[in-house]
Amino acid sequence: MNRVDNNLKALSIDLPRADRRIEKFHLSEPRNFPERTQRKLNRIAFAATHVVADPQADNDPWLDCAIDWDKTIAYREYLWGLGLGVAEAMDTAQRGMGVDWPTSLELIKRSVAAAKISDGLVFSGSGTDQLDPAKARNLDDVIRAYEEQIEAIEAAGGRIVLMASRALAKVARSPDDYAKVYGRVLQGVREPVIIHWLGDMFDPALAGYWGSSNLDDAMTTAVEIINEHAAKVDGVKISLLDKDKEIAMRRRLKQGVLMYTGDDFNYAELIAGDAKGYSHALLGIFDVIAPAASAALVKLAANDTENFHDILAPTVPLSRHIFRSPTRFYKTGVVFMAYLNGHQDHFTLVGGQESARSSVHLAEIFRLADKSGLLRDPELAVTRMRTVLAARGFDA
Repeated sequence: MNRVDNNLKALSIDLPRADRRIEKFHLSEPRNFPERTQRKLNRIAFAATHVVADPQADNDPWLDCAIDWDKTIAYREYLWGLGLGVAEAMDTAQRGMGVDWPTSLELIKRSVAAAKISDGLVFSGSGTDQLDPAKARNLDDVIRAYEEQIEAIEAAGGRIVLMASRALAKVARSPDDYAKVYGRVLQGVREPVIIHWLGDMFDPALAGYWGSSNLDDAMTTAVEIINEHAAKVDGVKISLLDKDKEIAMRRRLKQGVLMYTGDDFNYAELIAGDAKGYSHALLGIFDVIAPAASAALVKLAANDTENFHDILAPTVPLSRHIFRSPTRFYKTGVVFMAYLNGHQDHFTLVGGQESARSSVHLAEIFRLADKSGLLRDPELAVTRMRTVLAARGFDA
């Protein structure tokens, strides 16, 4: 159906509901977010960015990955144009969830090279995923795995996001073991790193990280390690989906160590901050809402907090839906939005994870994206939504 001006005929689509009924949904006008910005921001804002799979590759999607490098790098160039940084080869890029370390290193090399051309900010994930946790014998195995990745990323000219390690979670027996590993690893980095505390809602293999299942005790260990090595730490990204924990940790960090919110449920208020401080951002949802995030951050930099919240408030329900439990499947929604908005011409993920969310879930993403003004070409979005639904057994 074609759009008609002056609202004489609204664009609509039939969408499934959880009660098995089909609802006729009428679209609204998209918000006019700029496609580029030259404005200076007063927050550092990274989008943890997805990879674009190659759907034409003759591979076994559940066993190995194939990347469309051109479309993957083009999306990063789009984010840099909006004034956002790129957090590369993180969990949003299906790191350790379909994308292995050799592919991640190739991604990092390409992204770092492209960032130099675009004058873009990029930090890259360094972990231990080349080490099978089942084969990790001791802390030295974990340290060697970290150092191998750090050396490779630094050789490519990259900055480091020090990712949480599944192998360390398996072999560590106490908070002291975490202190030993992070102390050794941080001692050897060339430039200050961002430390990533990823909660087990994102990755169940990281349960009990920092040596305790009690988050307050775990936070104490993390803060002590970070503050002891503050000269080697740019900041910490905390992904626990608990704003009070983030604020508490933010206030305990040594001066000069930044907090990067990873809270995809409460990012707007955490970035805005309070009288005692604020968070910068390193968020998977910023991949999805990049134009809105950029526009809102421009308003915040101009001390226009009212319009900052006006822009971001409608995106929060969308983010909470995309990151709903099981949270680790949020990548499906991220790529679905990139497909709806024309950034890639297919809805295919590495590892076949386009199947990780239901049709009802995808339909709700469509509704909430419309309410956020984030369907930049509604006609295209409707066509693509119908294509996905038809492939899943619904009448087009």
